[in-house]
Amino acid sequence: MDFEDIDTIAVLGAGNMGHGITEVAALAGYEVRMRDIKDEFVQNGYDNIEWSLNKLAEKDQLSQEEADAALDRVTPLVDVQEAVGDADVVIEAVPEKMEIKKDVYTEVEEHAPDEAIFATNTSSLSITELSEVTERPEQFCGMHFFNPPVRMQLVEVITGAHTAEETLETVEALAEDFEKTPVRVRKDSPGFIVNRILVPLMNEAAWLVHDDVATIAEVDSTTKFDMGLPMGSFELSDQVGNDVGLHVLEYMHEVLGEAYEPCPLIEEKVENEELGKKTGQGFYDYENGGADIPADAGREDVQNRLVAVMANEVGKLVENDVAPVSDIDEAVMLGGGFPEGPGKMADKIGLDALVETLESAHEETGAARYAVSDGLRDAATEGGFYGGDDAGDAEFDTVSISYPGDMVGHLELDRPHRMNTVSPELLDDLAAAVDHLTEDDDVRAILLAGAGDKAFSAGADVQSMASNAAPLDAVELSRKGQEIFGKLEECPMPVVAGIDGYALGGGMELATCADLRVASERSTLGQPEHNLGIMPGWGGTQRLARIVGEGRAKEIIFTGERYDAAELAEYGFINEVVGNDELEERAMELAADLAAGPPVAQRYTKRAMHAGRDDLDAGLEHEAQAFGALFGTEDMMEGVNAFMGDDEPDFQGK
Repeated sequence: MDFEDIDTIAVLGAGNMGHGITEVAALAGYEVRMRDIKDEFVQNGYDNIEWSLNKLAEKDQLSQEEADAALDRVTPLVDVQEAVGDADVVIEAVPEKMEIKKDVYTEVEEHAPDEAIFATNTSSLSITELSEVTERPEQFCGMHFFNPPVRMQLVEVITGAHTAEETLETVEALAEDFEKTPVRVRKDSPGFIVNRILVPLMNEAAWLVHDDVATIAEVDSTTKFDMGLPMGSFELSDQVGNDVGLHVLEYMHEVLGEAYEPCPLIEEKVENEELGKKTGQGFYDYENGGADIPADAGREDVQNRLVAVMANEVGKLVENDVAPVSDIDEAVMLGGGFPEGPGKMADKIGLDALVETLESAHEETGAARYAVSDGLRDAATEGGFYGGDDAGDAEFDTVSISYPGDMVGHLELDRPHRMNTVSPELLDDLAAAVDHLTEDDDVRAILLAGAGDKAFSAGADVQSMASNAAPLDAVELSRKGQEIFGKLEECPMPVVAGIDGYALGGGMELATCADLRVASERSTLGQPEHNLGIMPGWGGTQRLARIVGEGRAKEIIFTGERYDAAELAEYGFINEVVGNDELEERAMELAADLAAGPPVAQRYTKRAMHAGRDDLDAGLEHEAQAFGALFGTEDMMEGVNAFMGDDEPDFQGK
């Protein structure tokens, strides 16, 4: 089955995941047959889709006509033959029980077309074992969505022992057409990538409390506020469902061995039917306040233990060729909401220190979960999962880093002879430089500029990228630029772009990722891609509209015109226009002012603003949680005391 031939999709299961996947497929323009075993189940799923689509329309994320059209593409069914008889792809999302899934595939095999692809939404079960129930194991793979599918970006595409490469490529293309990010899981291994990291993390959190090493408050304060994860470990377990986490642990324990022995604390919660939010009681009481996590109870030893356990899992996944570390980090960030991947987290602390943490815990307890994996030891020997590249001497070929003082890191595109055009090498250097500055505790703001006085960046280096002219190569180039530019946009500190000269095409897209933009009077900006018969490919179609509005963004992109700095200041893209000789001083002054601000509040504010771009409710909730967390910081007390004493605050980021 080629991707271009896919028109009709059958989704088996109308529960939370099933109706969510159905909605995603319908929004992407596919005819979808949603099937469950009872009319009431199917109708309930259909009603949930209708509610969700109308909610998206209310929030102006799509028009009411688009919502109605998507709903019209959904056909609710109970009869299996009707559901799969003309399906090109069958996505199964029934309960996470091996025997239930096997029974489903046995029945579906009788009615599905011979060329149809089967994809299971399992979060941990063996793809190979499921595929062997069918007569098409080469057309069988995992397609693991994350809850809720409409909002979550990640799809793990998992190979079984018999899966054909063509099947994986087709399913990855389908995921992309769903506007999701597929990450390949190269080997059928329990938990795949994200659950292989998250479930041992939650289990280790429980063992720390069970063994009286730490309290629930200390563990969740560490994970949520010190490590920056979206939720505390116990809060996450309650959110997922303690029974769900235990089920995955039991399966991993059965297949992978003693290192995945479930903590009795989790088993006790499940036995008492304290399953988390869905029952009103878990590790927290959701009928009386829910998760109340202190912001200042974190402990460094707890953080090191938890990161060490995750790093050990990363080592095992890399060692067994389940996925490379970069894919692991991407998957966990997209699927788990981590601010950075576990590989990067581990490298930041230092793998030697984490190996020592595991060895000490193993010596004290004898527990198999602390046995250091060969993959982690090998990475430690090589200087890190990323080979020490991100923690080097900050010397790059196409960008430069300097420290002009006042806690500002000056990141300069350094190809003045090529008007600072963006080459593949510059993309790689930019990614490493942003990571380097982000990890430097002495840097609290980034000043982004271009070397020389002719261009901030005149766009993509067409000559160096000519070899990427094939469509598939161009797709990968676009994704790479989007990811790296997004890294700059999402970094926790303020970013100021000092624009001097040309900022065209990819150069303007890069400037769009900054928080504030200052430009010299002589600057010229624009998105001329339409003049070349192409379009912005590094985020310009998305980010520009958020800044200047959709109408202005369409004008800038569709006309391909060049604009002077004053015009784009009127449009709201440029925050300030200054004299040509004043730019460097003014941009530095602004960056220094921001660097002197409260770094914790700035980080939380950026996260809240980004979270609310597409979902106001999510943004408001993020804002409320962060607002509360800030009331426990030393920075807040410093700000209040300075205000009362009419002094300037000296924020320390604590």
